[in-house]
Amino acid sequence: MGPVSHDETRRASAAGLATGPRVLLRRLSRDDEQEFIRLVRASASLHHPWMSLPATAREFQSMVLRFEHSAGVSLLVCERETGAILGLVNINNIVAGAFQCGALGYCAFAPAAGRGYMTEALRLVLDYSFGDLALHRLEANIQPANQASIRLVQRLGFRKEGFSPDFLFIDGAWRDHERWAITTEMHDASV
Repeated sequence: MGPVSHDETRRASAAGLATGPRVLLRRLSRDDEQEFIRLVRASASLHHPWMSLPATAREFQSMVLRFEHSAGVSLLVCERETGAILGLVNINNIVAGAFQCGALGYCAFAPAAGRGYMTEALRLVLDYSFGDLALHRLEANIQPANQASIRLVQRLGFRKEGFSPDFLFIDGAWRDHERWAITTEMHDASV
């Protein structure tokens, strides 16, 4: 038997966490560097000024290392049939105990934007978070002008809980954010 190709490795690891009709979720790995950086660079105008993603090999490896040694999970949204990367969902700052909460960060890459992949993916992330991870609550902090992201969390049943001025440092400035959240009870009621 010959060497295993990158595509075969990706498809094998893709069987990972959750699969929907068009997408699957799998953990980010070091092997995703080239495709991820290419997509980040191609999507720079789509993500500006909402988020800053690793656009160099060093930044990418730093992100992978951070998730290998933190209470968080970095998931790739991939096309089910081909394994191509469509987007990213991070569950950051997972706190156990009485809190059982994580903070979501997510994005579609330009080739997949506006096609419903992230709605499907975030539904899978909610099931994974409230099931396998046993979280009680997920939060999404979104800049008020990012209407596409706000519509996405609204579709999924998140509720707006407040406003935080100068909340996150993104793209060289402290940015205001709306706080959106969903609990396992809210999610169960919508399923």
